Amino acid sequence: MTTWHPICPWEALAPACGVPALLAAEPVALFRTHDDELYAVGNVDPFCGAGVMSRGIVGDRAGEPTVASPMLKQVFSLRTGECLDDPAARLPTFPVRRHDEMVEIAVP
Repeated sequence: MTTWHPICPWEALAPACGVPALLAAEPVALFRTHDDELYAVGNVDPFCGAGVMSRGIVGDRAGEPTVASPMLKQVFSLRTGECLDDPAARLPTFPVRRHDEMVEIAVP
């Protein structure tokens, strides 16, 4: 059974800006892209161990929505969590949705 956790109102989530959240002891970074797509990935940078991904730079690489780590600048797919600069590294991804004007994340 999936449990959805409200994070913030839709209007409070600015496009191309991240929001950190802590759900069931899991640090999560929530993003809304300029085309209003929602993504949730792990907030811990796998290269340096810092909880900074929510402060990353949102963009795209060849049409793939991405976030670049603010620390060492590796770029990660927001869809899959895969590091596009080093496929051996990955961020966890989480289901995210807009529901009743709230943004919600599911954490197992």
